[in-house]
Amino acid sequence: MQKLNKQLEKIMPFITPVSVVLGVLLSTYLKDFSYLIPWIFAFMTFAGSLSSNFKSLKEVMIHPFPILLAMMILHVLMPLWAWGVGHIAFSGDAYTITGLILGMVIPTGVTSFIWVSIYKGNIPLVLAVILIDTLLSPILVPLSLSLFVGQRVELDFISMMKGLLGMIVIPSLIGMLLNQATKGKINEQVGSRLAPISKICIGIVVMLNGSVVAPYLKHINLKLVGIALTVFLIALTGYLFSFLLGRLMKRDRDTVITLTFSGGMRNISAGAVLAVSFFPAAVAVPVVVGMLFQQILASTNGYFLDRFYHKKVHEQESVAL
Repeated sequence: MQKLNKQLEKIMPFITPVSVVLGVLLSTYLKDFSYLIPWIFAFMTFAGSLSSNFKSLKEVMIHPFPILLAMMILHVLMPLWAWGVGHIAFSGDAYTITGLILGMVIPTGVTSFIWVSIYKGNIPLVLAVILIDTLLSPILVPLSLSLFVGQRVELDFISMMKGLLGMIVIPSLIGMLLNQATKGKINEQVGSRLAPISKICIGIVVMLNGSVVAPYLKHINLKLVGIALTVFLIALTGYLFSFLLGRLMKRDRDTVITLTFSGGMRNISAGAVLAVSFFPAAVAVPVVVGMLFQQILASTNGYFLDRFYHKKVHEQESVAL
């Protein structure tokens, strides 16, 4: 299983784009299985949290600066950047600009937890960021949208909290309790066996998401291509800005990895529901297009983070020698 895990880590940047394409092409057959997504997420969260315990979560809450930094990236820096890029690229197109901003004001992505666990970041920190950001989202999202586009919206707070409890909170607590009770033995015995299964599950989730967004991508024209390129640029710079800020603030490797994923990823499923429920269809297009790139960018950035820190380790060893 460990050999399989290492092989899957090497090909993660290819698993996600292939899964997106398969999901779109096979949408007719796969879309009916989208109800499985929360259950698969819950399993991945449980597997990732087996390496963490309550002591490490307490440490994160006592030193909240990284959490504040993540919140600043998510709700100040990136919405401002999306607003600026939107006005430059689509001047006068209020719907597309609103869609770009909406894509950046929604909470951090639940899958950031999975990617942080794969690349051995700070799991208690990413868990804290996801929980706090999602809890505050019913206030932050409408407030941000009213500031940027003057549109007041309401979130289905109860449904979002139920989803959060089922996909993140309960599986994480169970995993952390088991780690605490067995003094870390369960992670050594079970965690390593579940790691490759989690990576396969990411491909399945991406495929199912691809099948859901397929109807929005049937009519490809120049404007859609322009929107896709802009969304890709904004999403990519989200990872870049988060990484650079983490390095600038002299954070450790685990914290920088966590900031990169939590600052770069978004809960696009929630964003798509918001866009369709409260705005004209044109607003939903940039948000839905973002779903195509999110996991591809996450896997690619994870690969570069891994290479960057491996290089740093080798440099330190050379200096020591």
